[in-house]
Amino acid sequence: MGTNTFSYWERTAFIDDADIIIIGSGIVGLSAAMHLKKQHPALKVLVLERGFLPTGASTKNAGFACFGMVSEQLAALKRSSEDEVSRLVNYKWRGLQRLRENLGDENIDYQQHGGYELFMDDEVERADQCFSQITYLNKLLKDAIGSSPIYSIADAKIADFGFNGVSRMIYNPFEGQIHTGKMMRALLNKVYNLGVLVLNDCEIHKIENENSYIKLITSQGNFKTGKVILATNAFANQLFPELKVIPGRGQVLVSKPIPGLKLKGTYHFDEGYYYFRNIDGRILFGGGRNLDFKAEETAEFGHTEIVKNKLTDYLKEVILPGQDFEIDYWWSGIMGFGEEISPIVKQVEPNIFCAVRCNGMGVAMGSLVGEEVAELAL
Repeated sequence: MGTNTFSYWERTAFIDDADIIIIGSGIVGLSAAMHLKKQHPALKVLVLERGFLPTGASTKNAGFACFGMVSEQLAALKRSSEDEVSRLVNYKWRGLQRLRENLGDENIDYQQHGGYELFMDDEVERADQCFSQITYLNKLLKDAIGSSPIYSIADAKIADFGFNGVSRMIYNPFEGQIHTGKMMRALLNKVYNLGVLVLNDCEIHKIENENSYIKLITSQGNFKTGKVILATNAFANQLFPELKVIPGRGQVLVSKPIPGLKLKGTYHFDEGYYYFRNIDGRILFGGGRNLDFKAEETAEFGHTEIVKNKLTDYLKEVILPGQDFEIDYWWSGIMGFGEEISPIVKQVEPNIFCAVRCNGMGVAMGSLVGEEVAELAL
């Protein structure tokens, strides 16, 4: 669409009227918009979103309100210091509390039934290693969330859930779950009420930094603004290749309702690469990215037979042994990962800022990441 196709009314009310443009209407982008308007109500904030709904993972994740199970913390400690791991757990914990504070538990369907880490019969060595580190992690992370113990042995509960082939289990009472669709609707309502304009189906092709303004060349024409916040997470490299963000696709299914489903809470196994929960009497089950990392390092939505078959097999053999079930939904989301465990929040060019690479923890970190980049832009 050419730049001269908008009417005078459209240009003056929608196009040329923004002090700050945020690219991406996911958790981070809308949290940034909300913070900007709360700090400076007169600021004109515009959010541009390339999809019909937020593209990426904000409405396509599993709805886990978590900060990491034992094996995930141990994996993080191999890459980072104790202080950094503790700091990030605290950041995710505070981010979850800010999300609840901003939107209200009822509006996001927040439930805290705790989370479980499962170990299969053939994972004796991994289970022993994790169990041996529970006391150490509880001590290390006590101040991060202000409570202890965080992790405890829960082998006695395995039979209650009806699992097959699960020999050990660790429980975390502080883990919760949300309805991410309701969360995004609540976020959108918040920013609308604050006077933020969100325009969908507007893909950014190029960002040009002029001396006195930033020009965005988009699928719907050109936009001018004083400052830009890039909140596209996994898709950040498409506009700024130097940002070290690796896309990671998460494939997810939801079953049809299952009578008498015993699951309550959130469940993880294989270092968090698989995760499942009860949602409206159905099972939501996702993961398998580790079956073929290279294939899943993609910005393309879709599914692979190897992951679909593995998820289905785990449902049949481990989670719902001997029970009939049907799969009702399949989808995928694109997350942003990197070698470092912390998100990237920084200025990439004069008056252009980014908040990306949430490492699959956007629900936990997104609210604070959005606030942080908003403060940087201000």
